[in-house]
Amino acid sequence: MKLVVVSAGLSSPSSTRLLADRLAAAALEQVDAEVEVIELRDLATEIAQHFVTGFPPARLAAALDTVAAADGLIAVTPVFAASYSGLFKSFFDVIDKDALTGKPVLAAATGGTARHSLVTEHALRPLFTYLRALVLPTAVYAASEDWGEEGLAQRITRAGRELARFMAPSAAGPFTAGPSATATAPDVDTTAAIAPRSLHGAITSTDPTDGFEVVPFTERLAALRVAD
Repeated sequence: MKLVVVSAGLSSPSSTRLLADRLAAAALEQVDAEVEVIELRDLATEIAQHFVTGFPPARLAAALDTVAAADGLIAVTPVFAASYSGLFKSFFDVIDKDALTGKPVLAAATGGTARHSLVTEHALRPLFTYLRALVLPTAVYAASEDWGEEGLAQRITRAGRELARFMAPSAAGPFTAGPSATATAPDVDTTAAIAPRSLHGAITSTDPTDGFEVVPFTERLAALRVAD
């Protein structure tokens, strides 16, 4: 099993790489995986060449193949002009359109102020949704003042746990009941966050490992009136 980390930090060391490493460590506490880190600043020239020529140089081609073969992806960018960096976007612009289909992706970002904390929702989540990736419910943003705070550590732990659960669905299939269900099934909060929604009914389940049942709203309302 392979976990790939894409870091768009420009300095060395960088808070972006630090967040990426902590997220990977949190996932590895829950799942046994090989980790490979891709530093985009080392590929900046190759990415530009790809845009001009239409062909990826060898190092960039290897990085793109690594991402495509990953069982899970952590993608972290610094915030530039209230969004992801140009280098970060450029890398995912040249990746194959099907490379991330169905792949669990943990999106994260770093910035100098908490005012950019929604960048994970208005920029990163739509990007990976467009690429048909499975974007995890918990995204992590770290402002300068967050480092060392308990809240950031908790978000990192939760995000790492979610990524591990989607990377390791068990040999019997994704989130199935059985001896390994405790280790692999998502908790109720995670299930509720990723469950599909119906325009015609409410989706309910008494067991997070079961399939979802669509119940018409009229029946639900009738049941509530009886209860009253």
